[in-house]
Amino acid sequence: MIRNRRRTVRSGADLVAAGLRGPSAVAAIDRIAARYAVAVTPALVDLIDPADAADPIARQFLPDPAELVTTAAERSDPIGDDVHEKLPGVVHRYPDRVLLKPLHTCPVYCRFCFRREVVGQGKGLTAAELERAYAYIRADKAIFEVILTGGDPLILSPRRLGAIVRALGAIEHVSVIRIHSRVPVAEPERVTDALVASLATDKALFVALHCNHARELSASARAACRRIVAAGIPMLGQTVLLKGVNDSPEALEALLRALVATRIKPYYLHHADLAPGTARFRTGIAEGQALMRALRGRVSGLAQPTYVLDIPGGFGKVPIGPCYLSELADGATCVEDPSGRRHRYAP
Repeated sequence: MIRNRRRTVRSGADLVAAGLRGPSAVAAIDRIAARYAVAVTPALVDLIDPADAADPIARQFLPDPAELVTTAAERSDPIGDDVHEKLPGVVHRYPDRVLLKPLHTCPVYCRFCFRREVVGQGKGLTAAELERAYAYIRADKAIFEVILTGGDPLILSPRRLGAIVRALGAIEHVSVIRIHSRVPVAEPERVTDALVASLATDKALFVALHCNHARELSASARAACRRIVAAGIPMLGQTVLLKGVNDSPEALEALLRALVATRIKPYYLHHADLAPGTARFRTGIAEGQALMRALRGRVSGLAQPTYVLDIPGGFGKVPIGPCYLSELADGATCVEDPSGRRHRYAP
């Protein structure tokens, strides 16, 4: 294992030296790293069981030769960020929401990332580009919510992150600021008092945590989340449905319960996007719907996410969960309960 707690595993040699399961040869790993960004934090390395060939943490973060195979359906920009990019770092897909991407760097690079063609390049918005982004948001009074994403905004220094939060907070018609991050699970030591203090604003600010498996919520990760919640910042959970990681009722139940127990409200369960080289992670939609049906009778409403698909090409996100209603011949409604029993409903 890696002794230096501040060191991030990045190269093929690092991965092999760490004794982690993945491509066995340095050359194979480095071929992948030449195409897509590779980085694994020590916090996540410690969660990997090298004796488990199907370890769900390793599957998410360690490179695999299958990444170099792109299927005909896969796209370099699967959810249409480019289609809706109004200026560098600003993606405006919905009338009342805008994405602001101040950087493209992450503490760890998920092997299924839908932005894998752009993340890891080390490029961030310049001060001038940020000012143009703020001007764009100020000019459109329909913008109610700004979503900070990237890249991972929580790897910015407290000074830089605080400046962005203050600039957005000063825009009168912006009521909500949402931050999407992996940091609390991937690099929990970054969630310092100074970082949390940098998020202070009079606006409604939410932190959406990307977490796919219950084991990611280590003691350190839970402590990082508690620091955020203790500051009065609500947290949401975002999960990607991934084959071999969380595609069973038991795995999802454990994850969703762990999130709620950490005071994180499960928000979305994303159907995996058509990012290049990610076919090994995708389930069918019918499989996802069956999982959601199984969860309906297993976990409370507090732990129920909305199962969604981002329609390829930039057409937006829609719920694709199972339907419990059908129409009977006489116009009444048939309602299916969590156990699969059907009931006539005719008020």
